[in-house]
Amino acid sequence: MTLFDLILIFLLLLLLSFAAAALALRPSRQEAELLRQLERIGQVPNAAAAEQTILKPPALSSLPWLHNLMSPWPGIYRLQLLLGQAGAGPRWTVAAVVFASGAGAFLLALLLHALGWGAVALVGLPVGAGLPTLALVVLRYRRFQALDAQLPETIDLLSRALKAGHAVTAAIEMVAEELPPPIGGEFRTLFKQQALGLPLREGLRHLLARVPIDDVRFLVAAILIQRETGGNLAEILDNTAHLMRQRIRLRGQLRIYSAQGRLTGWILCLLPFVLFLMLDAVNPGYEHELLSVPLGRHLVILALVMMALGVMVMRKILKIRV
Repeated sequence: MTLFDLILIFLLLLLLSFAAAALALRPSRQEAELLRQLERIGQVPNAAAAEQTILKPPALSSLPWLHNLMSPWPGIYRLQLLLGQAGAGPRWTVAAVVFASGAGAFLLALLLHALGWGAVALVGLPVGAGLPTLALVVLRYRRFQALDAQLPETIDLLSRALKAGHAVTAAIEMVAEELPPPIGGEFRTLFKQQALGLPLREGLRHLLARVPIDDVRFLVAAILIQRETGGNLAEILDNTAHLMRQRIRLRGQLRIYSAQGRLTGWILCLLPFVLFLMLDAVNPGYEHELLSVPLGRHLVILALVMMALGVMVMRKILKIRV
């Protein structure tokens, strides 16, 4: 049996494993219907809806001509949304991110070329261009974690304000004034939109577009359902806050239980590279045969692809959605 046959058998078994896992993890009919309802409530307003809103569209650049030039670019407003979700200050605009991406691509390709890695310099172009976006994704993840931790306290404050006789708009204003960022800033934006005359439903949809996390979906769904069907909103918010605290506690327990698996994954991912560097330091030129022969380079690429697939599988196993 040749190496090519072994690779085909491995890929076939891998596809069968993914198919079996997809069938086993497929949501039930009730779960699928619930997810569709939550997505319908939290749907990001499209371009047609944005044109009908009273809110001024965000500026892509401080220069009007550059804003007009970048407006037709596909996906440019998604980058604007990512900036808002990451909590970037007013100094950071889409034009600044695009300029930083271009500069990162040029500098990384120039550095690789100066090191003598001319063939790898082309790979450095997309990598360097994606570094600013990657930094924004990391900032967004950390900001969403902070928002998730503040939500139970936020809902408790909303519930107490409603029990004291305040209206929903006044309760939102209290949250904006009393709680620190980032949750205070998001509710301050929501209150300003209400003061400008934007309907509460649209304001909540914009809040969900800025913070598309599950707990915010629960909060928005609770408020909108109560406004359409009636009921005691304070009691609904108390139950929602209790549910969020239980979810946070369960996520913490799952993180503790999966710590060994995550540590094992990091060790397995880093061990080949560490051993490669150690062998190169102990016996320089030992890996020359592997990297200079076409078959050796193909085996290295195959090993990297298999490692990437292994990382994806391990992340899928360890990532338990609560």
